Amino acid sequence: MTQDGTQNALLALLSEGHGGVLVTLKRDGRPQLSNVSHAYDPGERIIRVSITDDRAKTRNLRRDPRASYHVTSADRWAYTVVEGTAELSPVAADPYDATVEELIRLYREVLGEHPDWDEYRAAMVRDRRLVLRLRVERAYGIPKGANLG
Repeated sequence: MTQDGTQNALLALLSEGHGGVLVTLKRDGRPQLSNVSHAYDPGERIIRVSITDDRAKTRNLRRDPRASYHVTSADRWAYTVVEGTAELSPVAADPYDATVEELIRLYREVLGEHPDWDEYRAAMVRDRRLVLRLRVERAYGIPKGANLG
């Protein structure tokens, strides 16, 4: 497999599911891991995750925006780790602001339609949600179908 083919195979794993592990850096430099749901846009090479303003991962990213994201295949033999620099949207402040609209797009990509969008919009503001955007700068791992012998 060519280097481009390997990269494409690694990144394809991001689109196969919506769950992964976000890794941020604590103040002392040790990793802080969080299980999260994501949506991946292969055209933009951006992973999007809904997070809340008061969580450790958010504080960590504001202090040091370097992050990694880990996904595996269902059988756990193939995996991808993406490294990137996080960008955080503003915290949702109004049910119809740009952050809430992005959170709705993210929800639809991961879970489909919500039964009550007005309630969802209000919850995003109440919960102080925002969007983490992680642009893929580097990917490594073992792609599906790799010959490990």
